[in-house]
Amino acid sequence: MEQLLALEMVRVTEAAAIASARFMGRGEKDEADRAAVEAMRQTMDEIEFDGRIVIGEGERDEAPMLWIGEPVGRRAPHGDGASENPAIDIAVDPLEGTNLVAHGQAGAITVLAASEKGGLVHAPDTYLEKLAVGPGAAGKVDIRLPPRENLARIATELRRAISDITVVILERPRHETLIEEVRQAGARIKLITDGDLSAAISCAVQGTGVHAVMGIGGAPEGVLTAAALRCLGGEIQARFRYRSDEERARGAAMGHGDEDRVYHTEELASGESLVFAATGVTAGDLLQGVRFFGGGARTHSLVMAYQNKQVRFVDTVHMFDRDRPPSVRL
Repeated sequence: MEQLLALEMVRVTEAAAIASARFMGRGEKDEADRAAVEAMRQTMDEIEFDGRIVIGEGERDEAPMLWIGEPVGRRAPHGDGASENPAIDIAVDPLEGTNLVAHGQAGAITVLAASEKGGLVHAPDTYLEKLAVGPGAAGKVDIRLPPRENLARIATELRRAISDITVVILERPRHETLIEEVRQAGARIKLITDGDLSAAISCAVQGTGVHAVMGIGGAPEGVLTAAALRCLGGEIQARFRYRSDEERARGAAMGHGDEDRVYHTEELASGESLVFAATGVTAGDLLQGVRFFGGGARTHSLVMAYQNKQVRFVDTVHMFDRDRPPSVRL
C-alpha cells in the first residue's frame, strides 16, 4: 500500500504546485493558496482511497482550507455503503510560502503526508516551538536546553566547530532573543521569511549546508516536518505554544493541554505506512520550481516512504496538450 500511496500522493502535490505557480510574482497570495487547495482537493478526489484530512491549512490566514475532518478520495463502496478502501489520514500544507509565491521569491513548496488511520497526530492550527536536526545529531539534542548547549552537541556529533554550524530561523520579532543566543554561541544563521518546513527537511539532506532549525512556527507544519524527518532519519522535538485562551482550549480538547510536554518525531508521526511528498513551486535549495514551456510544465518533487526506506527525487514533464506535442527540452 505504501509504495502505491507514494506515487499517488506526489500527483497531488504536483497538481497543487502547477496551479499555484501560475501566480508567481503577482502579489496575490490568497489566490495562489486557493489555486493550490482546489487542485489538491480535485486530484485527491480522483484517486481511489478513503482519506480524511487530520491536519488542515488556512485558519491562521483566513485562507481557503482543506478542513480538519474533510473526507477526500474516490471511494469504492461496499454494498452497505461503507468504503472497501483502507482508511488514510492526511496532513496537508497546499502551499507553504504563500508570500514567497506572491513576491516571486525562492523556496515555496506544496506538501502532503499520509499514513494509516491514527498515524499522524491531530494538532490545532497554532504554533510549536521546534528544534529539528538531521540524522547525524538525532537523539543527541534536547529542546529544553539552551541553544548554546544544543549547538555544542550538534557540532560534536558532526565533528565540526560551532562556527561551521548553520541554523535556520524564521525572521520574526519573537525570535530576537534566540537569534542573539545563537550568535553569541558562534554559529552561523540563515534567516528566512517563510517556510520552516522546507528548511527542516534540508537539515536532514547532505549538501544543503543546513544543520538545524530552531524557533517557533506553525503546528501543522511541525507534524509534516515530523513525517519527513522520520523517513530521513532526522529528528524534531516540539512544544505547543498557544497565543490565546481560545487556542489553548482547542489544543486541550485535542489532548495537547500540557505546554511543557516535549513531543518527539515518533509521537507526531507514528504511522508505519508513512508517506511524504513535496513539490517545488519556486526554486529553492532542495527543489526546483515549476518551469512552464509551450504546451506543458516540468516539476521537481521529493517523495519518501518510511517502511520501504525509499527517498526519490521525481522530475516530471506534464504535457497539457498531447495532440499538439510541444518541443520538450529534458
